[in-house]
Amino acid sequence: MTTLILTVVGSDRPGLVATVADVVDAHGGNWENSRLAELAGTFAGVIEVSVPAERVDALRGELSGLDGLLTIAVQPGTAASEDASPVRLTVHVLGNDRPGIVREVSGALTAHALTIGSMTSEVRDAAMAGGRLFEATVVATVPASADPDALRATLERIANDLQVDITIN
Repeated sequence: MTTLILTVVGSDRPGLVATVADVVDAHGGNWENSRLAELAGTFAGVIEVSVPAERVDALRGELSGLDGLLTIAVQPGTAASEDASPVRLTVHVLGNDRPGIVREVSGALTAHALTIGSMTSEVRDAAMAGGRLFEATVVATVPASADPDALRATLERIANDLQVDITIN
C-alpha cells in the first residue's frame, strides 16, 4: 500500500467528505487519518489515505476531476513511526485579543524545537468586560532535547508581556 496525503479546500456544502471518501474507496483505498474543519463557509482538511500502488495514478486522476467542487493536492505520505509515543504538551492561551499572540506563542514553541500537531483558536466578544477575547489551544510534540523549565520560563514571559493567561499541561 502507498500512503498519500490529500489536502482539500473548497466552499462548504453537504457531501464533500462523502464525495472524497467515495473516490478513495472506489480505488481500493483506506481513509486512515484526517483533520477536517469548516471556517467562515470554507471547508478545509488534510487526509491520510493508503491505496494499492497500482491504483495511485487512477486515484489522483479522479480526485483532480473534483476540481471546482474541491481543490485537492495529493502528495506522498510517510508511514507512521513505530517508535514510542511522542511526548505531547498542551498550551492554552486566553486573554484580550491583540495582534501578535499567535506569532509570539508559535515562535516560542519553535525556538524550543516543539512541533505543533494541532491548534485551534477563536476570537469572541467578552461578555462582561466588553472588547474581544482571544483563546487558543495548541497541542505540540516535545523533543527529548527540550528543556521544560526554559520553555515554561519563555511562555511565562510571553504571558506577562502580552497580558494573557497561558497554561501548560
